[in-house]
Amino acid sequence: MKYTWLGHAGIRLEIAGEVLLIDPWIDGNPMFPADSREAMLEGATAILVTHGHFDHVSGVPALARELGAPVYGIADLMGWWGESEQGVEVVGFNKGGTVRIGEVAVTMVNASHSSSVSTPDGPVYTGAEAGYMIAGEGRTVYVSGDTDVMADMGVLQDLHAPEIGILCAGGHFTMDMRRAAYAASKLFRFQTVIPVHYRTFPLLEQSAEALKAALPGVRVLDPDPGETVEL
Repeated sequence: MKYTWLGHAGIRLEIAGEVLLIDPWIDGNPMFPADSREAMLEGATAILVTHGHFDHVSGVPALARELGAPVYGIADLMGWWGESEQGVEVVGFNKGGTVRIGEVAVTMVNASHSSSVSTPDGPVYTGAEAGYMIAGEGRTVYVSGDTDVMADMGVLQDLHAPEIGILCAGGHFTMDMRRAAYAASKLFRFQTVIPVHYRTFPLLEQSAEALKAALPGVRVLDPDPGETVEL
């Protein structure tokens, strides 16, 4: 299993023969390693989106057409794209639902945030925000999406027992490093934690050191964008 950070909340996850791109904000993302674009997107078999904010879905329909990859996400947003975006294959589902992508099982789970896109006529609701439990190769990865700490996380631990947590941790719009560490230590029992949704803009946290310090005995990874690590 391999993880590559695409910058901000973007993730490339290679698992059980699939290459999943999660919230791949490419164009306009100051953290995306543009000089490695081909390598970052090579072999993508599916795209997952967690909610409708621009820093998660901007350019995704065009990217899906380019890659010929289906897009999975909340039913409301997928229904809209299915009607308005020609040539994009969408799979809409909802919280508690599970879809299979090859040998990978993806369950949509709760998050606590908001979800909309800006249009000339004002913001448009795009369905609820979500996270994912991604199971394959006998292991489970939790992708939190944008969220704060939730009591629901204890339920998710009981139901899914994820070994790996990819957690938003930049603060201001989501959990910060301290709150992500609380979630990881009090509600989950991760072996590996990876922070995302930080460093992109000055108002976000710029370092993962506080997360590392708060999680002794846990493997905390903070690779640079474009760097691939084995999970």
